[in-house]
Amino acid sequence: LTERHGCNDNGFGNEFSSEDPRCPGALPEGQNSPQVCPYGLYAEQLSGSAFTCPRPANKRSWLYRILPSVKHKPFIAAPCGDLTENWNEVEPDPNQLRWLPFSIPTPTKKKVDFATGLHTICGAGDAKSRNGIDFLFTISRCVFVSVVPQQGEILITTEFGKMLVEPNEICVIQQGMRFSVDVFGATRGYILEVYGAHFELPDLGPIGGNGLANPRDFQCPVAWYEDRHVAAGYTIINKYQGKLFACQQDFSPFNVVAWHGNYTPYKYNLTNFMVINCVAFDHADPSIFTVLTAKSTRPGVAIADFVIFPPRWGVADRTFRPPYYHRNCMSEFMGLIKGHYEAKEEGFQPGGASLHSIMTPHGPDVDCFEKNSRAELKPERVAEGTMAFMFESSFSMAVTKWGLQTCQTLDKNYYQCWEDLCSHFDPSWKPSKQ
Repeated sequence: LTERHGCNDNGFGNEFSSEDPRCPGALPEGQNSPQVCPYGLYAEQLSGSAFTCPRPANKRSWLYRILPSVKHKPFIAAPCGDLTENWNEVEPDPNQLRWLPFSIPTPTKKKVDFATGLHTICGAGDAKSRNGIDFLFTISRCVFVSVVPQQGEILITTEFGKMLVEPNEICVIQQGMRFSVDVFGATRGYILEVYGAHFELPDLGPIGGNGLANPRDFQCPVAWYEDRHVAAGYTIINKYQGKLFACQQDFSPFNVVAWHGNYTPYKYNLTNFMVINCVAFDHADPSIFTVLTAKSTRPGVAIADFVIFPPRWGVADRTFRPPYYHRNCMSEFMGLIKGHYEAKEEGFQPGGASLHSIMTPHGPDVDCFEKNSRAELKPERVAEGTMAFMFESSFSMAVTKWGLQTCQTLDKNYYQCWEDLCSHFDPSWKPSKQ
């Protein structure tokens, strides 16, 4: 298994070092940039933070490669398709929004690669000032990368090595890292792009030193290189200031023989998440299910949180157990990897999505409310066989034209799941005698 997916270095944010076993001793000893590197390699640093960041926040890795990444032809503009950062192309829509599963191209249609398979659903902020996010959906039969694959396993090749990522796993490819992805049949998934901040593990506070996503369960790739030159050339696609650009080079970009540092791609299996939940009464806020967070400059407020709703036990007494009705100062974009989401068992489907914008009311549908208001409160398994997730953000999301119109999967009847909610108010109610 390790040989298949290439990952056997564990830990979140660790200092790693890795050599392709075909070239033992490829890492220089005692320094980063010797006059002559072992095997005649080039030393190249990839910086994920400013040089002067405090040590806990400083992100960088040194790559030892056959040829440096600077050797390429000039970049030229490339078609962007449905990828956009124009947040004003349609009027704002404050309604509850839900998308049915996005369709996957049939084999008879034209080849769909990473760039043409990307579709921006919504976003906010500005890539130039590096303050913002966008949410994307990718549907492909060729190559793509996804933070949250929903259907089909994907083999991601990076400058650091390879990662096999399957549904119910997530991966993070950090800014500036070159990658390609092989898929094995019809594939789709969700992507969250954060412009200016790195994901961190959330602070645990009173929980203590253990729980939620444990650092030991994150995996980064081990070094793997290919020394290939192709006459037809390799195309490098660069997303820059919200646009796509392409350049050509005649050698493989995955020619890194060894590397060391703490700025790496990584993956995580969501089944390893240690759930913390209510064991008495009432609800813990959904923030208790946060896997990763990208912090803003305001304490406790995230540019983006990645939250999951995994299988768990529900035991709360005297409590309406599903998610409560809610208006939030954050935007909530939800997706479903598999199964049925507990608050909306019908309509919200794997491969679909929903968006509840800032202060837009939302909550369980009428069937969920009525059933759980009368349910016997005994211990029960919640979300068995299910994995739903949420991208939550302090930004107010603008939905794109593709998301509202072109994709043709917007469920215009979504609001009807609350239409039959009725009043149970009884002015003569009296508390029961104990």
